[in-house]
Amino acid sequence: MENVRDPREHLNEEPRDDLMDVMFGFGGMLGFMTLVFVIAVVVKLLID
Repeated sequence: MENVRDPREHLNEEPRDDLMDVMFGFGGMLGFMTLVFVIAVVVKLLID
């Protein structure tokens, strides 16, 4: 039975750029929340 917890056997199975992942996630969420905010403001102005 092989040692599945041995880190030497798992070098770069899925190479990722963590900084870019965080930047895209943060930017995407910021953009989505900004869109929600703008829509909410427009709806409030139309209601009043």
